[in-house]
Amino acid sequence: MKKINFINKVFLAGMVGILFAACEEGDKVIDQIVEAETRGSILRTIEITENTIEYDVPTSTLLSGGFGATVEVQDQENGNLLQSLDVYLGYSDNTSDKGTSTIGDTEILVQSYSLSDGTIGPNGLPRFTYTATADEMQSALGLTGDDMFGGDAFTIRFEIVRTDGAVYSAADNSGTLTGSYFNSPFEYTAVMVCGPKPTQAGTWTVDMQDAFGDGWQPTSADGGGPGIIITLSDGTVYEIGLCSDYDDFGFGCTPGASEGSTTFDVPAGQTAAATIDFQGDFWDEMSFQIYTPAGNLVADVGPGTDAGLIEIDYCAD
Repeated sequence: MKKINFINKVFLAGMVGILFAACEEGDKVIDQIVEAETRGSILRTIEITENTIEYDVPTSTLLSGGFGATVEVQDQENGNLLQSLDVYLGYSDNTSDKGTSTIGDTEILVQSYSLSDGTIGPNGLPRFTYTATADEMQSALGLTGDDMFGGDAFTIRFEIVRTDGAVYSAADNSGTLTGSYFNSPFEYTAVMVCGPKPTQAGTWTVDMQDAFGDGWQPTSADGGGPGIIITLSDGTVYEIGLCSDYDDFGFGCTPGASEGSTTFDVPAGQTAAATIDFQGDFWDEMSFQIYTPAGNLVADVGPGTDAGLIEIDYCAD
């Protein structure tokens, strides 16, 4: 019996030793994982101060806007592993049928910050602010007005270069590579939007629909007047809407319980954009589309839209 107890004790001691060894090996594996997960660098967005550019279609010029952002660098040494924060500028031609840009995926280095160029933020980490006007970005890439169009965008990509030779940017933007699961985009865009301009002369078209099939009721259960009031810069006013089955609108409404189409004429010589005032959708069942004289869709309004001014796509106008 004693011999058996002795054997059991030896066996238990051996098992305990194996367990301790396994735990130590497990700790080493965990330590390796933790070490690997904390050796990356991230770029945290602190503030975007500007990221739109106004493009003027008639003159093919950039009128205003640009890009501005403050970012923060973090690594396991509180940002002290940063050798440089490089900024690359590119161009995204989203309207190849309009502009003539052939720049493709070309990028150029436009700024390189050293650690001493930054300021220390509330978290004890270095922060950097990069700004560029629309004209500066256009000039840097050598783009002409005809190369660009509304809907295109400048791309701004940050790249972290570390003192240990590691490099982190948009292509490395994952938690397993950067060692963090904070939002760390590295790449931003400044989109070109088309500013308001005098309404194009010619015949415009408005297609209207009603989901219930009883005409439009903009402001009351039975009707309530025109659904759309368009005012041109010369003072001309158009009242537009589907006729209601329950109310006499008192204006030249468009027949059609479920759908209908009408036009309005814009004389030449307009000095500003027309205002398109939507009166409301009482039953959340009204929708409409507006087309330019060239047939371009510039507004697509769905059911349930609140009353107010309708914005049109001036890039398509």
